[in-house]
Amino acid sequence: MKIRRQKHAKKTLSFYKHNFGLRQPFQVLLDGTFCQAALRGQIQIKEQLPKYLMGEVALCTTGCVLKELESLGKELYGAKIIAQRFQVRHCSHFKSPVGGSACLLSMVGDGNPHHYFVATQVFSEDQELAEKTKKKAGIPLLFIIQNTIVLDKPSPKSLAFVVSMQMNQLVPVHQQKSIKMLKEEQGLSTDSTRRGKKRKQMSGPNPLSCQKKKKKKGPTAPKPITPPLDGKQKRKRKRSRSAGNTISTQLMRTTVSLN
Repeated sequence: MKIRRQKHAKKTLSFYKHNFGLRQPFQVLLDGTFCQAALRGQIQIKEQLPKYLMGEVALCTTGCVLKELESLGKELYGAKIIAQRFQVRHCSHFKSPVGGSACLLSMVGDGNPHHYFVATQVFSEDQELAEKTKKKAGIPLLFIIQNTIVLDKPSPKSLAFVVSMQMNQLVPVHQQKSIKMLKEEQGLSTDSTRRGKKRKQMSGPNPLSCQKKKKKKGPTAPKPITPPLDGKQKRKRKRSRSAGNTISTQLMRTTVSLN
């Protein structure tokens, strides 16, 4: 059962990370009902919640929640002691405190810009915070059931928002920022590419193209052959070496015979 619950939490967290930009440390706003349920179930919130969400967690509440628990008396004294251990976030109701549910809803606002988780009890008498949280997109909801912390599945409002975003092909603001940061890290931003490119300086004409074209010489006419005066062309007789050799051999023989 624990492994199945962990897989469910991992799947829900990946949905909120990719579509709404939730990052660590996860900021969790707790109200009095969640602290009271943790006290009854003997749940150590600081130890178990980071293990369940598989990351760093920043537990916080508001001054309005603490004043509401203080006004309820001894019944919620233990929940008040638990809530006082967490960070107290400043709200806009410093001068005129409001109820805990109204204060946490104002902290979440429209679109949940600070990426808060809301930790409250869904099956308690005061279900106003849980119901109104489900009507807003991009707000993960945590509650305690059977002495275990559970991350609620994405609300129909969150699913409808993601579908409409995909249909309209809109890029959320947090994704635009992450894309811009990745481009700057990889050196692919428009400013860096513009700076990297050097402008071509205007250069003069090519000096080779300014030279005058040389006139091509035509084919030279062959020299005319002058015929001999008699009208007959004289043939040059070539004396062969073999004839000279035979004459020289005959002279040598005659000299030898005379001797």
